[in-house]
Amino acid sequence: MKDRPETLKSIVTCVPTGLGKLYIKISELDNGDPIEVICTIGKSGSSVMAKAEVTGRLITLALHYRIPLAEIVEQLIDISGKEQIPWHDTVIKSIPDAVGKALQRRYLENT
Repeated sequence: MKDRPETLKSIVTCVPTGLGKLYIKISELDNGDPIEVICTIGKSGSSVMAKAEVTGRLITLALHYRIPLAEIVEQLIDISGKEQIPWHDTVIKSIPDAVGKALQRRYLENT
C-alpha cells in the first residue's frame, strides 16, 4: 500500500452532471501521480453526495493499493444514470462516469 504524505498538491475539476456540478479534487504525489480523489456534489447528507463520496473513497483505496489508473478508469467510464449531460467532446452519464472521464483527460490522454 502506498503511504500518503502529510502534504499533497491538488487540482480541482468541476464537471457538470445531470445532478449538479461535481467537484473532483485530485491530490498528487510529487511525481504527479494521483493518490487521492475527493468528490463533492450537492448537500452533505444527501444520497447524491453519498454516491460521490463513495466514488472518491474507493478510487483512493484502489490507488493506495497500486491498482493501475487505466484499470480504475475503465471500470468507471460508461456507467450510465438517468440524467446525462454533454461535457466537452463527450457525454457525462453519471457521477462515476464523470470522475473516470476527468481522470482520463488529466492522466491518460496522450500517453
